[in-house]
Amino acid sequence: MTHEALSPDLEAVIARATTAAPHLATTTANQRARALVAIADALETASPDLVHIALRETGLTQARLTGEVTRTAVQLRLFADTIVDGGYLDARIDPADPDFALGQRPDIRRTHIPLGPVINFSASNFPFAFSVMGGDSAAILAAGCPLIVKAHSSHPDLSDATAEVATRALTQAGMPEGTFQLIHGREAGVQVLQDPRIKAGSFTGSIRVGRILADIAANRPAPIPFFGELGSVNPVFITADAITERADEIATGYLASVAGSAGQLCTKPGFAFIPAGSALPQAITHNATDVPEHRLLDPRIAKSYDERRTAVLGTAGANPLIPGGIRFDDDGQGWATPTIIAISLDDFRTGRDTLLEESFGPLSILVETPTGTDLAALMPEFYEGNLSGTLHISEAEATGETDNAPQLRALIAALANQVGRVLFNGWSTGVAVTPAQQHGGPWPATTNDSSTSVGTAAITRFQRPVAYQNAPQALLPEALQDTNPLGIPQHISPAGQSHHWGTRWH
Repeated sequence: MTHEALSPDLEAVIARATTAAPHLATTTANQRARALVAIADALETASPDLVHIALRETGLTQARLTGEVTRTAVQLRLFADTIVDGGYLDARIDPADPDFALGQRPDIRRTHIPLGPVINFSASNFPFAFSVMGGDSAAILAAGCPLIVKAHSSHPDLSDATAEVATRALTQAGMPEGTFQLIHGREAGVQVLQDPRIKAGSFTGSIRVGRILADIAANRPAPIPFFGELGSVNPVFITADAITERADEIATGYLASVAGSAGQLCTKPGFAFIPAGSALPQAITHNATDVPEHRLLDPRIAKSYDERRTAVLGTAGANPLIPGGIRFDDDGQGWATPTIIAISLDDFRTGRDTLLEESFGPLSILVETPTGTDLAALMPEFYEGNLSGTLHISEAEATGETDNAPQLRALIAALANQVGRVLFNGWSTGVAVTPAQQHGGPWPATTNDSSTSVGTAAITRFQRPVAYQNAPQALLPEALQDTNPLGIPQHISPAGQSHHWGTRWH
Protein backbone atom coordinates (compact mmCIF):
# COMPACT_ATOMS: atom_id res chain seq x y z
CA MET A 1 0.00 0.00 0.00
CA THR A 2 1.36 3.40 -0.94
CA HIS A 3 0.15 6.71 0.41
CA GLU A 4 1.21 10.33 0.50
CA ALA A 5 3.76 11.55 3.01
CA LEU A 6 2.24 12.95 6.15
CA SER A 7 2.09 16.67 6.71
CA PRO A 8 4.34 17.93 9.55
CA ASP A 9 1.29 18.49 11.77
CA LEU A 10 -0.10 14.99 11.20
CA GLU A 11 3.34 13.42 11.65
CA ALA A 12 3.61 15.22 14.99
CA VAL A 13 0.21 13.87 16.09
CA ILE A 14 1.14 10.25 15.37
CA ALA A 15 4.62 10.70 16.84
CA ARG A 16 3.17 12.04 20.10
CA ALA A 17 0.73 9.13 20.32
CA THR A 18 3.52 6.63 19.62
CA THR A 19 5.74 8.17 22.30
CA ALA A 20 2.86 8.16 24.78
CA ALA A 21 1.93 4.50 24.21
CA PRO A 22 4.51 2.76 26.44
CA HIS A 23 4.03 5.33 29.21
CA LEU A 24 0.25 5.08 29.11
CA ALA A 25 0.45 1.28 29.11
CA THR A 26 2.30 1.38 32.44
CA THR A 27 -0.18 3.66 34.18
CA THR A 28 -2.17 1.94 36.88
CA ALA A 29 -5.85 1.23 36.60
CA ASN A 30 -6.43 3.70 39.43
CA GLN A 31 -4.60 6.44 37.52
CA ARG A 32 -6.59 5.84 34.34
CA ALA A 33 -9.82 5.62 36.33
CA ARG A 34 -9.19 9.01 37.91
CA ALA A 35 -8.51 10.43 34.44
CA LEU A 36 -11.78 9.02 33.04
CA VAL A 37 -13.77 10.43 35.95
CA ALA A 38 -12.01 13.77 35.54
CA ILE A 39 -13.19 13.90 31.91
CA ALA A 40 -16.74 12.98 32.98
CA ASP A 41 -16.80 15.72 35.61
CA ALA A 42 -15.38 18.28 33.19
CA LEU A 43 -17.92 17.42 30.48
CA GLU A 44 -20.82 17.84 32.87
CA THR A 45 -19.44 21.16 34.11
CA ALA A 46 -19.06 22.39 30.52
CA SER A 47 -22.40 20.90 29.42
CA PRO A 48 -24.32 24.20 28.98
CA ASP A 49 -21.66 25.65 26.69
CA LEU A 50 -21.17 22.41 24.76
CA VAL A 51 -24.92 21.88 24.28
CA HIS A 52 -25.26 25.46 23.00
CA ILE A 53 -22.72 24.71 20.26
CA ALA A 54 -24.34 21.34 19.50
CA LEU A 55 -27.78 22.92 19.09
CA ARG A 56 -26.42 25.12 16.33
CA GLU A 57 -24.43 22.44 14.53
CA THR A 58 -26.72 19.39 14.74
CA GLY A 59 -30.33 20.54 14.98
CA LEU A 60 -30.96 18.01 17.76
CA THR A 61 -33.06 19.12 20.73
CA GLN A 62 -31.66 20.50 23.97
CA ALA A 63 -33.19 17.67 25.98
CA ARG A 64 -31.65 15.04 23.71
CA LEU A 65 -28.21 16.70 23.77
CA THR A 66 -28.21 17.29 27.53
CA GLY A 67 -29.15 13.66 28.10
CA GLU A 68 -26.37 12.60 25.78
CA VAL A 69 -23.78 14.47 27.84
CA THR A 70 -25.05 12.64 30.91
CA ARG A 71 -24.87 9.30 29.11
CA THR A 72 -21.30 10.04 28.02
CA ALA A 73 -20.25 10.89 31.58
CA VAL A 74 -21.95 7.80 33.01
CA GLN A 75 -20.12 5.54 30.57
CA LEU A 76 -16.76 7.11 31.45
CA ARG A 77 -17.44 6.49 35.14
CA LEU A 78 -18.60 2.92 34.47
CA PHE A 79 -15.37 2.20 32.60
CA ALA A 80 -13.36 3.71 35.47
CA ASP A 81 -14.85 1.21 37.91
CA THR A 82 -14.47 -1.60 35.39
CA ILE A 83 -10.73 -1.21 34.92
CA VAL A 84 -10.13 -0.96 38.66
CA ASP A 85 -12.12 -4.17 39.18
CA GLY A 86 -9.81 -5.82 36.64
CA GLY A 87 -12.09 -8.57 35.41
CA TYR A 88 -11.73 -7.28 31.85
CA LEU A 89 -8.07 -8.41 31.95
CA ASP A 90 -9.27 -12.04 32.00
CA ALA A 91 -6.29 -13.09 34.12
CA ARG A 92 -5.72 -16.87 33.85
CA ILE A 93 -3.16 -18.81 35.84
CA ASP A 94 -2.11 -22.43 35.19
CA PRO A 95 0.52 -23.29 37.82
CA ALA A 96 3.25 -25.77 36.89
CA ASP A 97 1.98 -29.36 37.03
CA PRO A 98 4.52 -32.24 36.91
CA ASP A 99 1.67 -34.76 36.74
CA PHE A 100 -0.19 -33.13 33.84
CA ALA A 101 -2.13 -35.59 31.64
CA LEU A 102 -0.08 -34.72 28.54
CA GLY A 103 3.29 -34.56 30.24
CA GLN A 104 4.78 -31.95 32.52
CA ARG A 105 2.92 -28.62 32.30
CA PRO A 106 4.91 -25.41 32.59
CA ASP A 107 3.64 -22.46 34.57
CA ILE A 108 1.51 -20.46 32.08
CA ARG A 109 -0.24 -17.19 32.84
CA ARG A 110 -2.34 -15.08 30.49
CA THR A 111 -3.64 -11.52 30.58
CA HIS A 112 -4.26 -8.59 28.23
CA ILE A 113 -2.17 -5.57 27.31
CA PRO A 114 -3.03 -2.38 25.36
CA LEU A 115 -2.73 -2.47 21.58
CA GLY A 116 -1.10 0.95 21.19
CA PRO A 117 -2.28 4.09 19.34
CA VAL A 118 -5.85 3.88 18.02
CA ILE A 119 -7.83 6.15 15.71
CA ASN A 120 -11.55 6.64 16.30
CA PHE A 121 -13.78 8.08 13.55
CA SER A 122 -16.59 9.86 15.37
CA ALA A 123 -20.28 9.76 14.43
CA SER A 124 -22.64 12.46 13.17
CA ASN A 125 -25.84 11.36 14.91
CA PHE A 126 -24.46 11.18 18.46
CA PRO A 127 -22.34 14.33 18.84
CA PHE A 128 -21.41 13.36 22.41
CA ALA A 129 -22.10 9.66 23.04
CA PHE A 130 -20.37 8.38 19.87
CA SER A 131 -18.13 11.30 19.11
CA VAL A 132 -14.99 12.87 20.59
CA MET A 133 -15.40 11.43 24.09
CA GLY A 134 -18.07 8.83 23.33
CA GLY A 135 -18.12 5.10 23.88
CA ASP A 136 -15.27 4.10 21.57
CA SER A 137 -13.03 6.87 22.88
CA ALA A 138 -13.79 5.93 26.47
CA ALA A 139 -12.99 2.27 25.77
CA ILE A 140 -9.73 3.14 24.03
CA LEU A 141 -8.51 5.29 26.93
CA ALA A 142 -9.70 2.78 29.52
CA ALA A 143 -7.72 0.06 27.73
CA GLY A 144 -4.57 2.17 28.07
CA CYS A 145 -4.22 3.16 24.42
CA PRO A 146 -3.36 6.63 23.07
CA LEU A 147 -6.38 8.01 21.25
CA ILE A 148 -6.56 10.01 18.03
CA VAL A 149 -10.11 11.13 17.17
CA LYS A 150 -11.07 12.14 13.65
CA ALA A 151 -13.76 14.78 14.22
CA HIS A 152 -16.99 14.51 12.26
CA SER A 153 -17.44 17.25 9.69
CA SER A 154 -21.05 17.92 10.74
CA HIS A 155 -20.04 19.30 14.16
CA PRO A 156 -16.45 20.63 13.96
CA ASP A 157 -16.83 23.44 16.51
CA LEU A 158 -18.36 21.08 19.06
CA SER A 159 -15.55 18.59 18.44
CA ASP A 160 -12.93 21.25 19.13
CA ALA A 161 -14.70 22.44 22.26
CA THR A 162 -15.11 18.90 23.61
CA ALA A 163 -11.46 18.13 22.85
CA GLU A 164 -10.35 21.18 24.82
CA VAL A 165 -12.36 20.04 27.84
CA ALA A 166 -10.97 16.49 27.64
CA THR A 167 -7.38 17.60 27.08
CA ARG A 168 -7.42 19.83 30.16
CA ALA A 169 -8.89 17.03 32.27
CA LEU A 170 -6.32 14.48 31.10
CA THR A 171 -3.43 16.88 31.66
CA GLN A 172 -4.62 17.71 35.17
CA ALA A 173 -4.97 13.98 35.86
CA GLY A 174 -1.30 13.48 34.94
CA MET A 175 -1.76 11.47 31.78
CA PRO A 176 1.20 11.49 29.33
CA GLU A 177 1.31 14.07 26.54
CA GLY A 178 -0.17 12.52 23.40
CA THR A 179 -2.75 10.45 25.32
CA PHE A 180 -5.54 12.19 23.38
CA GLN A 181 -5.50 14.27 20.20
CA LEU A 182 -8.08 15.53 17.69
CA ILE A 183 -7.73 15.81 13.92
CA HIS A 184 -10.04 17.08 11.18
CA GLY A 185 -10.58 15.97 7.60
CA ARG A 186 -11.37 12.72 5.81
CA GLU A 187 -7.96 12.54 4.10
CA ALA A 188 -6.16 13.05 7.42
CA GLY A 189 -8.20 10.26 8.99
CA VAL A 190 -7.36 7.86 6.18
CA GLN A 191 -3.66 8.72 6.39
CA VAL A 192 -3.61 8.06 10.11
CA LEU A 193 -5.42 4.73 9.62
CA GLN A 194 -2.81 3.72 7.03
CA ASP A 195 0.17 4.61 9.23
CA PRO A 196 2.02 1.53 10.56
CA ARG A 197 2.25 3.08 14.04
CA ILE A 198 -1.55 2.92 14.43
CA LYS A 199 -2.65 -0.40 15.89
CA ALA A 200 -6.47 -0.33 15.57
CA GLY A 201 -9.40 1.73 14.31
CA SER A 202 -13.02 2.29 15.27
CA PHE A 203 -15.89 3.91 13.37
CA THR A 204 -19.61 4.68 13.60
CA GLY A 205 -21.35 5.62 10.37
CA SER A 206 -22.56 4.40 7.01
CA ILE A 207 -22.00 0.99 5.46
CA ARG A 208 -20.28 2.54 2.43
CA VAL A 209 -17.70 4.57 4.37
CA GLY A 210 -17.26 1.90 7.01
CA ARG A 211 -16.48 -0.70 4.36
CA ILE A 212 -13.89 1.60 2.76
CA LEU A 213 -12.13 2.14 6.07
CA ALA A 214 -12.36 -1.54 7.05
CA ASP A 215 -10.75 -2.52 3.74
CA ILE A 216 -7.95 0.01 4.30
CA ALA A 217 -7.26 -1.49 7.72
CA ALA A 218 -7.35 -5.05 6.35
CA ASN A 219 -5.17 -4.29 3.31
CA ARG A 220 -2.31 -2.65 5.16
CA PRO A 221 1.02 -4.52 4.97
CA ALA A 222 0.34 -5.37 8.61
CA PRO A 223 -3.47 -5.57 8.93
CA ILE A 224 -5.02 -4.14 12.08
CA PRO A 225 -8.32 -4.66 13.88
CA PHE A 226 -11.09 -2.33 12.74
CA PHE A 227 -14.32 -2.05 14.71
CA GLY A 228 -17.05 -0.41 12.65
CA GLU A 229 -20.70 0.05 13.56
CA LEU A 230 -22.48 0.48 10.24
CA GLY A 231 -26.09 -0.10 9.14
CA SER A 232 -29.11 -1.75 10.74
CA VAL A 233 -32.87 -1.94 10.11
CA ASN A 234 -33.79 -3.61 13.44
CA PRO A 235 -36.85 -5.78 12.62
CA VAL A 236 -39.80 -5.95 15.01
CA PHE A 237 -42.28 -8.84 15.27
CA ILE A 238 -45.65 -8.19 16.91
CA THR A 239 -48.06 -11.04 17.67
CA ALA A 240 -51.83 -10.92 17.24
CA ASP A 241 -52.36 -11.48 20.97
CA ALA A 242 -50.05 -8.60 21.84
CA ILE A 243 -52.04 -6.30 19.56
CA THR A 244 -55.34 -7.46 21.07
CA GLU A 245 -53.94 -6.89 24.54
CA ARG A 246 -52.40 -3.41 24.10
CA ALA A 247 -52.69 -2.03 20.56
CA ASP A 248 -52.63 1.63 21.64
CA GLU A 249 -49.58 1.15 23.85
CA ILE A 250 -47.66 -0.58 21.05
CA ALA A 251 -48.73 2.07 18.55
CA THR A 252 -47.58 5.01 20.66
CA GLY A 253 -44.29 3.30 21.51
CA TYR A 254 -43.64 2.50 17.87
CA LEU A 255 -44.37 6.04 16.72
CA ALA A 256 -42.14 7.54 19.39
CA SER A 257 -39.30 5.17 18.53
CA VAL A 258 -39.52 5.98 14.80
CA ALA A 259 -39.83 9.74 15.30
CA GLY A 260 -37.24 10.18 18.06
CA SER A 261 -34.26 12.29 16.94
CA ALA A 262 -35.92 12.37 13.51
CA GLY A 263 -35.23 8.66 13.06
CA GLN A 264 -31.49 9.29 12.86
CA LEU A 265 -30.61 6.40 15.16
CA CYS A 266 -28.89 3.17 14.20
CA THR A 267 -31.39 1.34 16.44
CA LYS A 268 -34.59 2.79 14.90
CA PRO A 269 -37.19 0.06 14.14
CA GLY A 270 -37.10 0.03 10.36
CA PHE A 271 -39.61 -2.79 9.85
CA ALA A 272 -42.46 -4.19 11.93
CA PHE A 273 -44.02 -7.51 10.94
CA ILE A 274 -47.66 -7.67 12.03
CA PRO A 275 -50.60 -10.02 11.34
CA ALA A 276 -52.61 -9.01 8.28
CA GLY A 277 -55.96 -7.52 9.22
CA SER A 278 -54.90 -6.58 12.74
CA ALA A 279 -56.01 -3.44 14.55
CA LEU A 280 -52.49 -2.01 14.79
CA PRO A 281 -52.53 0.16 11.63
CA GLN A 282 -55.73 1.79 12.83
CA ALA A 283 -54.24 2.27 16.30
CA ILE A 284 -51.17 3.90 14.75
CA THR A 285 -53.20 6.40 12.73
CA HIS A 286 -55.44 7.04 15.76
CA ASN A 287 -52.48 7.73 18.04
CA ALA A 288 -50.44 9.70 15.53
CA THR A 289 -50.04 13.29 16.66
CA ASP A 290 -48.83 16.30 14.76
CA VAL A 291 -45.11 15.78 15.34
CA PRO A 292 -43.25 19.05 14.72
CA GLU A 293 -40.84 18.85 11.82
CA HIS A 294 -37.32 18.08 12.92
CA ARG A 295 -34.15 19.22 11.19
CA LEU A 296 -31.97 16.39 9.98
CA LEU A 297 -28.31 16.45 10.93
CA ASP A 298 -26.89 17.94 7.75
CA PRO A 299 -27.81 18.55 4.08
CA ARG A 300 -26.08 15.37 2.90
CA ILE A 301 -28.11 13.18 5.27
CA ALA A 302 -31.30 15.07 4.37
CA LYS A 303 -30.75 14.57 0.65
CA SER A 304 -30.07 10.86 1.14
CA TYR A 305 -33.20 10.47 3.27
CA ASP A 306 -35.32 12.28 0.69
CA GLU A 307 -34.08 9.90 -2.02
CA ARG A 308 -34.75 6.82 0.13
CA ARG A 309 -38.22 8.00 1.12
CA THR A 310 -39.12 8.65 -2.53
CA ALA A 311 -37.91 5.18 -3.52
CA VAL A 312 -39.85 3.46 -0.75
CA LEU A 313 -43.06 5.37 -1.48
CA GLY A 314 -42.70 4.45 -5.14
CA THR A 315 -42.58 0.71 -4.44
CA ALA A 316 -45.57 -1.25 -5.73
CA GLY A 317 -48.09 -1.88 -2.95
CA ALA A 318 -46.62 0.68 -0.53
CA ASN A 319 -49.48 2.37 1.33
CA PRO A 320 -48.55 5.59 3.17
CA LEU A 321 -50.34 5.10 6.48
CA ILE A 322 -48.78 8.36 7.72
CA PRO A 323 -47.41 10.24 4.68
CA GLY A 324 -45.05 12.58 6.51
CA GLY A 325 -42.73 14.68 4.42
CA ILE A 326 -39.49 16.61 4.10
CA ARG A 327 -38.81 20.20 3.08
CA PHE A 328 -35.52 21.94 2.41
CA ASP A 329 -34.68 25.43 3.59
CA ASP A 330 -32.47 27.98 1.87
CA ASP A 331 -29.36 26.50 3.51
CA GLY A 332 -30.09 23.03 2.15
CA GLN A 333 -31.08 21.71 5.57
CA GLY A 334 -33.89 19.13 5.50
CA TRP A 335 -36.84 19.30 7.90
CA ALA A 336 -38.76 16.02 8.22
CA THR A 337 -41.93 14.62 9.74
CA PRO A 338 -42.44 10.85 10.22
CA THR A 339 -43.54 8.56 7.41
CA ILE A 340 -45.14 5.18 8.19
CA ILE A 341 -45.83 2.80 5.30
CA ALA A 342 -47.89 -0.40 5.25
CA ILE A 343 -47.29 -3.15 2.69
CA SER A 344 -48.32 -6.77 2.23
CA LEU A 345 -45.76 -9.54 2.67
CA ASP A 346 -46.06 -10.46 -1.03
CA ASP A 347 -45.37 -6.88 -2.15
CA PHE A 348 -42.57 -6.64 0.38
CA ARG A 349 -40.99 -9.73 -1.15
CA THR A 350 -41.35 -8.30 -4.65
CA GLY A 351 -39.84 -4.95 -3.68
CA ARG A 352 -37.23 -6.27 -1.29
CA ASP A 353 -34.23 -4.88 -3.21
CA THR A 354 -35.59 -1.36 -2.81
CA LEU A 355 -37.14 -1.69 0.64
CA LEU A 356 -34.45 -3.47 2.62
CA GLU A 357 -31.87 -0.69 2.50
CA GLU A 358 -31.71 1.36 5.70
CA SER A 359 -33.74 4.60 5.64
CA PHE A 360 -31.75 6.92 7.91
CA GLY A 361 -34.56 9.19 9.01
CA PRO A 362 -38.12 9.06 10.43
CA LEU A 363 -39.49 6.30 8.18
CA SER A 364 -40.61 2.79 9.03
CA ILE A 365 -42.50 0.02 7.23
CA LEU A 366 -45.30 -2.21 8.54
CA VAL A 367 -45.26 -5.59 6.79
CA GLU A 368 -48.62 -7.36 7.02
CA THR A 369 -48.11 -11.13 7.16
CA PRO A 370 -50.83 -13.74 6.50
CA THR A 371 -51.93 -16.12 9.24
CA GLY A 372 -49.59 -19.10 9.46
CA THR A 373 -46.52 -17.28 8.13
CA ASP A 374 -43.29 -18.86 9.35
CA LEU A 375 -41.79 -15.75 10.95
CA ALA A 376 -38.49 -17.46 11.81
CA ALA A 377 -37.96 -18.18 8.12
CA LEU A 378 -38.30 -14.48 7.31
CA MET A 379 -35.03 -13.61 9.04
CA PRO A 380 -32.59 -15.37 6.67
CA GLU A 381 -34.88 -14.56 3.73
CA PHE A 382 -34.73 -10.81 4.25
CA TYR A 383 -31.88 -9.86 6.53
CA GLU A 384 -28.18 -10.12 7.06
CA GLY A 385 -27.04 -8.77 10.40
CA ASN A 386 -28.70 -6.21 12.64
CA LEU A 387 -27.99 -4.49 15.91
CA SER A 388 -31.31 -5.54 17.40
CA GLY A 389 -34.48 -7.55 16.91
CA THR A 390 -37.66 -7.02 18.92
CA LEU A 391 -40.65 -9.16 19.86
CA HIS A 392 -43.92 -7.82 21.24
CA ILE A 393 -45.87 -10.65 22.86
CA SER A 394 -48.82 -10.98 25.22
CA GLU A 395 -48.71 -11.77 28.93
CA ALA A 396 -49.88 -15.32 28.20
CA GLU A 397 -47.23 -15.79 25.49
CA ALA A 398 -44.58 -14.65 27.95
CA THR A 399 -45.24 -17.77 30.04
CA GLY A 400 -44.04 -19.99 27.20
CA GLU A 401 -47.14 -22.16 27.49
CA THR A 402 -49.33 -20.91 24.63
CA ASP A 403 -50.01 -22.90 21.46
CA ASN A 404 -47.59 -20.72 19.47
CA ALA A 405 -44.71 -21.19 21.95
CA PRO A 406 -42.67 -23.41 19.55
CA GLN A 407 -42.98 -20.81 16.81
CA LEU A 408 -41.92 -18.03 19.20
CA ARG A 409 -38.90 -20.01 20.36
CA ALA A 410 -37.90 -20.63 16.75
CA LEU A 411 -38.24 -16.90 16.00
CA ILE A 412 -36.14 -15.99 19.04
CA ALA A 413 -33.42 -18.41 17.92
CA ALA A 414 -33.51 -16.97 14.40
CA LEU A 415 -33.20 -13.46 15.78
CA ALA A 416 -30.30 -14.41 18.04
CA ASN A 417 -28.44 -15.75 15.01
CA GLN A 418 -28.72 -12.44 13.18
CA VAL A 419 -28.77 -9.66 15.76
CA GLY A 420 -26.72 -8.54 18.74
CA ARG A 421 -29.61 -7.73 21.07
CA VAL A 422 -33.04 -9.40 21.35
CA LEU A 423 -35.68 -7.22 23.03
CA PHE A 424 -39.06 -8.13 24.44
CA ASN A 425 -41.98 -5.72 24.75
CA GLY A 426 -39.84 -2.63 24.36
CA TRP A 427 -38.19 -0.53 21.68
CA SER A 428 -34.68 -0.68 20.36
CA THR A 429 -34.07 3.08 20.47
CA GLY A 430 -32.63 3.31 23.95
CA VAL A 431 -29.34 1.50 24.45
CA ALA A 432 -28.76 1.20 28.19
CA VAL A 433 -25.15 1.78 29.25
CA THR A 434 -24.65 -1.30 31.43
CA PRO A 435 -21.96 -3.98 31.85
CA ALA A 436 -24.04 -6.62 30.03
CA GLN A 437 -25.08 -4.48 27.07
CA GLN A 438 -24.36 -5.76 23.56
CA HIS A 439 -24.36 -3.14 20.82
CA GLY A 440 -23.12 -5.01 17.80
CA GLY A 441 -24.18 -7.71 15.40
CA PRO A 442 -23.28 -9.60 12.23
CA TRP A 443 -22.38 -7.74 9.03
CA PRO A 444 -23.50 -5.16 7.99
CA ALA A 445 -24.46 -4.07 11.49
CA THR A 446 -20.77 -4.18 12.38
CA THR A 447 -17.46 -5.25 10.87
CA ASN A 448 -16.76 -7.55 13.83
CA ASP A 449 -19.76 -9.47 15.15
CA SER A 450 -18.03 -10.63 18.32
CA SER A 451 -17.53 -7.11 19.68
CA THR A 452 -19.69 -4.40 21.23
CA SER A 453 -19.38 -0.62 21.25
CA VAL A 454 -21.50 -0.19 24.40
CA GLY A 455 -21.00 -1.89 27.75
CA THR A 456 -17.86 -2.88 29.58
CA ALA A 457 -16.92 -5.60 27.07
CA ALA A 458 -16.13 -2.74 24.67
CA ILE A 459 -12.78 -2.21 26.39
CA THR A 460 -11.31 -5.55 25.36
CA ARG A 461 -11.47 -4.60 21.67
CA PHE A 462 -8.38 -2.46 22.21
CA GLN A 463 -6.26 -4.99 24.07
CA ARG A 464 -4.57 -8.22 23.03
CA PRO A 465 -3.77 -11.36 25.05
CA VAL A 466 -0.25 -12.31 26.10
CA ALA A 467 0.82 -15.50 27.87
CA TYR A 468 3.89 -15.68 30.15
CA GLN A 469 5.55 -19.08 30.59
CA ASN A 470 7.72 -19.94 33.59
CA ALA A 471 8.13 -16.24 34.40
CA PRO A 472 9.63 -15.31 37.79
CA GLN A 473 7.06 -13.84 40.15
CA ALA A 474 8.94 -10.57 40.43
CA LEU A 475 8.87 -10.08 36.66
CA LEU A 476 5.25 -10.97 36.03
CA PRO A 477 2.59 -8.33 35.43
CA GLU A 478 0.85 -7.58 38.72
CA ALA A 479 -2.39 -9.03 37.34
CA LEU A 480 -0.74 -12.49 37.20
CA GLN A 481 1.26 -12.54 40.43
CA ASP A 482 0.35 -15.07 43.11
CA THR A 483 -0.01 -12.32 45.71
CA ASN A 484 -2.54 -10.58 43.42
CA PRO A 485 -1.57 -7.06 44.52
CA LEU A 486 -4.31 -5.54 42.34
CA GLY A 487 -7.00 -7.62 44.03
CA ILE A 488 -8.55 -8.54 40.67
CA PRO A 489 -10.39 -11.73 39.62
CA GLN A 490 -7.97 -14.51 38.68
CA HIS A 491 -9.04 -17.79 37.08
CA ILE A 492 -6.69 -20.45 38.49
CA SER A 493 -6.45 -24.04 37.23
CA PRO A 494 -4.75 -25.94 40.07
CA ALA A 495 -2.29 -28.73 39.40
CA GLY A 496 -3.75 -32.23 39.36
CA GLN A 497 -7.05 -31.43 37.68
CA SER A 498 -6.23 -32.73 34.23
CA HIS A 499 -6.69 -36.39 35.14
CA HIS A 500 -10.29 -35.64 36.10
CA TRP A 501 -11.30 -33.72 32.99
CA GLY A 502 -14.43 -35.21 31.43
CA THR A 503 -14.96 -37.86 34.10
CA ARG A 504 -18.27 -36.39 35.23
CA TRP A 505 -19.82 -37.28 31.86
CA HIS A 506 -19.19 -41.04 32.07
